[in-house]
Amino acid sequence: MNSLVILAIALVFFVFGYKVYAQKIERLFELNPKRATPALSKFDSVDYVPAKNWFVLFGHHFASIAGAGPIIGPIMAAFLWGWLPALLWIIFGTVFIGAVHDFGALLVSVRSEGKSISEVSEAAISKKARIIFSIFVWLALILVIAVFLNLCAKTFVTEPRIVLPSLGLIPVALLTGFLLYRVKMGIVPSTLIGIILLTILIFAGSNFPLMLAGNAARNWSLILLFYCLIASVLPVNILLQPRDYLCGYLLFFGLIVGFAGLFIRRPEISIPAYIKWNSAKGPLWPFVFIIVACGAVSGFHALIASGTTSKQLASERQARRIGYGAMVTEGLVAVFAILAAGSGLKNTDLLSALKDPINSFGAGYGVLTDNFLFGFGSFVAITVLNAFILTTLDTATRIGRYITQELFKIKSRYPATLIIVFLSGVFALSGKWDKIWPAFATANQLTAALALMVICCYLLLHKKSVKIFIVPVLFMFVTTFFALLFQIKQYAAKDSRNYILLSVSLVLIVLSVFMAVESVKAVKRLKKG
Repeated sequence: MNSLVILAIALVFFVFGYKVYAQKIERLFELNPKRATPALSKFDSVDYVPAKNWFVLFGHHFASIAGAGPIIGPIMAAFLWGWLPALLWIIFGTVFIGAVHDFGALLVSVRSEGKSISEVSEAAISKKARIIFSIFVWLALILVIAVFLNLCAKTFVTEPRIVLPSLGLIPVALLTGFLLYRVKMGIVPSTLIGIILLTILIFAGSNFPLMLAGNAARNWSLILLFYCLIASVLPVNILLQPRDYLCGYLLFFGLIVGFAGLFIRRPEISIPAYIKWNSAKGPLWPFVFIIVACGAVSGFHALIASGTTSKQLASERQARRIGYGAMVTEGLVAVFAILAAGSGLKNTDLLSALKDPINSFGAGYGVLTDNFLFGFGSFVAITVLNAFILTTLDTATRIGRYITQELFKIKSRYPATLIIVFLSGVFALSGKWDKIWPAFATANQLTAALALMVICCYLLLHKKSVKIFIVPVLFMFVTTFFALLFQIKQYAAKDSRNYILLSVSLVLIVLSVFMAVESVKAVKRLKKG
């Protein structure tokens, strides 16, 4: 099938979702631009800081939720079960579940003084639910950081040319933030300075690759852990906002050039539409809905929306652009990832693509953009991707710090950050990312189900309709629950026993059952009330 036809179908659904379906959620929450957001009412110059411009916040939110998820998951699913199941889940999952989940989490948090979704669960469900959900989220965040730490370190080793632009983005972002918030320079000149410096870094990186001696992957992991430790305690407007804002321009450049390549080449997608039901990772249901996480729906997005984004939203008028719009953009990235890997490469070897989806995406992107980037397409693709992985790393660490402080009653942000960084580092250095990914993906999707439960209970508490959230919460909970049962059986088998992942899966399934029971009790109480 021609890749442009697939892209056109996806765009029609995404535009419908943003223009029509998102309005249902706006009416449900009765958005009011005159109502003060937590960024204004609770301003503290560290975590609660209104973004200078809505696109600055869009850049932060999108860069934080994206990471490598909308690239790795969709490519793996397409090569495991075929491009059609993956594509259908991306389109329908994004419009009717993922964007609804993200938008709902953002609005619930904004209406709850910027509290995280786990904190909101106390008022919406019960105090016991808050403790259960906080433990669940805390464990999920450790998995998130461990997975993306491994991914980032691996890309630094396999493509040393991206090290300079990836790490050089940090001082460039610091400068941009300084110009915006301290010097009070206009957003246009500040942005131009940042983009010019970033462009110089990309060209410099292509000529000066940086490599570490010894066990390079481990050494990069340690350096990245130190970065997370520092970045996650800085005020959001110093590094997080400006860096993610600049990352947004990287993304749009990458997408525009990639789509231009698709329009000029008009390639046929070379992988089969459907391969088989049972794959090496398990059956199509439930695992296509688990492997394709960030490209369709992701519980991690609720943590971002309610963890950092709600504390930076300057007006409720901007909520749809951020909450729903960023998820639709991520769905578009996921569609492009499948098209780039599936049509940019001819006669792709399925096994090699499954083993290294990042380089498969980079290679496919390089083929599509050869007319524009003259052989540098793969380098540009992986540079853009790695910038988002870094963003996800320190944003996840910041949210992990919030949850650690809430859960263990730690007042200072420094020891709380140290705890989350240490545990994530231990987990990351204990195994390869592809062994951790299944547990991360399942925990991520179960987090989405639990977040949707909290949103439903919040709406019932405020005497609002929950029709638009009912199907998403039931589908996500049932699907991920059965995926966990399947994984527990797999990790317990004699020939593939994995005690770490078995323990994680058992803990996750117990916590999810407790959370479901508490939610049912809350619904019964609210109906009686």
